[in-house]
Amino acid sequence: MTTNPDDRNPSPDHAEDNAFFPSPYSLSQYTSAKTDYDGTTYPNPYQGDKRILMIATDERYILMQNEKFFSTGNHPVEMLLPMFHLDNAGFAFDVATLSGNPVKLEMWAMPNEEQVVLDTYKKYEKQLKAPLKLADILEQALSADSPYAGIFIPGGHGVLAKIPESKEVKQLLKWAIKNDKYVITLCHGPASLLAAAVDEDPQDYIFKDYQICVFPDSLDKGANIDIGYMPGQLPWLVGENLEKLGVEILNKGITGQVYQDRKLLTGDSPLASNNLGKLAATTLLADPNLQ
Repeated sequence: MTTNPDDRNPSPDHAEDNAFFPSPYSLSQYTSAKTDYDGTTYPNPYQGDKRILMIATDERYILMQNEKFFSTGNHPVEMLLPMFHLDNAGFAFDVATLSGNPVKLEMWAMPNEEQVVLDTYKKYEKQLKAPLKLADILEQALSADSPYAGIFIPGGHGVLAKIPESKEVKQLLKWAIKNDKYVITLCHGPASLLAAAVDEDPQDYIFKDYQICVFPDSLDKGANIDIGYMPGQLPWLVGENLEKLGVEILNKGITGQVYQDRKLLTGDSPLASNNLGKLAATTLLADPNLQ
């Protein structure tokens, strides 16, 4: 049975009632067997002991406004290409989810001809399938001798599930800002920044007046539905909620744009994965506090 690449109907996911993967047409537009990785490596990697804590989603399904489930997770390029750059630059990763359940990946977006991505997946596969439970490592992560140089939250619509309401993520974000640590995120990953506003006065929001790149709401309201990437309207929009808290969004489209505002590094889409990885790696390698 062949798949019609012009089919704009979301594809049924038979593992769940009324659940859908992106349409064949949307995948032909949004995914590729290769990325724009340009061969960059880091001949003088970091020699210290600080690691990066990656907070990934453990949720596969987002319930849309029309009661259909969107079958999603973390986008593999948005996760694995920045991981490759940081790992190649000498920074090891710990992987955590809110529950300790396995990381969910949008495997339909895996670039099967991009060796550095495939190699990074293989290297961290055991950690992705048996991650740490965030609550179990929180005390150590927040301690004065924290093992982490920063946190990385990859994108994919799955980030919208629970992470933006997590008080544990909130504590980590506040720790990062207070202690001059890095926060690295892209595409829908900046939804995680909403966690810092949980039970807080909006006027005290720690990312107020920050400038970021994020996946545009206009695409989630329009093209992503029109071409069948999603089976309906999202329950809420990332950019809209960040702007309500005083965050300034720099990008209108998806061009691979990245931006650094203080220790917050962001990118606009999967197209920013390589650029964000390079920005993160070179920035951390140049940090005198990490020498």
